[in-house]
Amino acid sequence: MLEIVKAGGWLMVPILLCSVIAVAIVLERLWSLRRRRVVPRGLLMKVWEETRAGDPAGRIQLQRLRARSPLGQVLAAGLAAQDQSREVMKETIEETGRRVAHELERFLNTLGTIAMITPLLGLLGTVVGMIEVFTVITEIGVGSPRDLAGGISQALVTTAAGIGVAIPTLIFHRYFRGRVDELVIEMEMEAVKLVEVIHGERSAAAVGGAV
Repeated sequence: MLEIVKAGGWLMVPILLCSVIAVAIVLERLWSLRRRRVVPRGLLMKVWEETRAGDPAGRIQLQRLRARSPLGQVLAAGLAAQDQSREVMKETIEETGRRVAHELERFLNTLGTIAMITPLLGLLGTVVGMIEVFTVITEIGVGSPRDLAGGISQALVTTAAGIGVAIPTLIFHRYFRGRVDELVIEMEMEAVKLVEVIHGERSAAAVGGAV
């Protein structure tokens, strides 16, 4: 393995660095975007019960809620504005929802960038390797395959490494994008339920169908 990396030349360094960063991001996002962490099952019903039985100002419940999950932050924003009109409460929830959605997308741009640049780094390695091959041909001709092998191996190894890093990175990037969209939709549905319950448009028992 080390010999293959050496054969790829100095361009293998940024490609390997990109692969390490990509793996770290994938592991972190797999942990952070777990459904039970982002959208805990039955949280809305539990929040409603605790709020009704809690302190009048609801401060304790709101502080606990914000620390629970991204969905908790959205619901806490709604509860903080429950004395306002439906429109104001909805706007408050939407503002918090946009911030939470941005946090869920953390590192995804970096992952997408890695998926885009690693094949280009591999292509650059191919170009550099072919330049070395033609330099050797210019100097000593084509009589010695061993003298040509260095540039050819660099061209092939860097191309393969770049594509090998890009493919799984792109797959995970698309997967996480879809996962974030799905979780955001679920949070929006739960927030709508909260608004409707507080403003008497839905019975409190109906929130039992929360995710």
